[in-house]
Amino acid sequence: MSFPNDAYPPAQPPGSPSGAGGSRGSIGGLVVRMVLSLVLGVVVAVLGTVVHRYGDDSWYAGIVLALALTASGAVLCRAWSGLGALLVFGGGWIVAAQALSVTGSGGDVLVVQGVLGLVWSYGGLAVIALAAFAPGSWFSEAPVRRRSLTS
Repeated sequence: MSFPNDAYPPAQPPGSPSGAGGSRGSIGGLVVRMVLSLVLGVVVAVLGTVVHRYGDDSWYAGIVLALALTASGAVLCRAWSGLGALLVFGGGWIVAAQALSVTGSGGDVLVVQGVLGLVWSYGGLAVIALAAFAPGSWFSEAPVRRRSLTS
């Protein structure tokens, strides 16, 4: 079975309008991506805070899952819309994680002051920082130029 050459639309250059969310360079599309990055940061922090203590004394699988979720969200935002979206994601993550770590009205706390609480709070920040300082070529759609071994 063969398809005609025009069966698939041609690839659009960066910055050209796409069907979803407007063009990559439009203000409306930028605002939508930033708001979604903020919401994603809050959701990741809430889920990670709830699950980070899951496990037994020999191995806490919850902290691994929570940090992996944070890393995947950070990489998604960086690849999707660059460092600005990652900054907004990190801001939402910090606000939500810290808001859930204070003592509630009944004396309950979700992030206990201990090793797991410190690993979740500072490990999450470290994971977001790793995504921020990762090479930009990992998130670029431009083809990689290979250097020739012969001069």
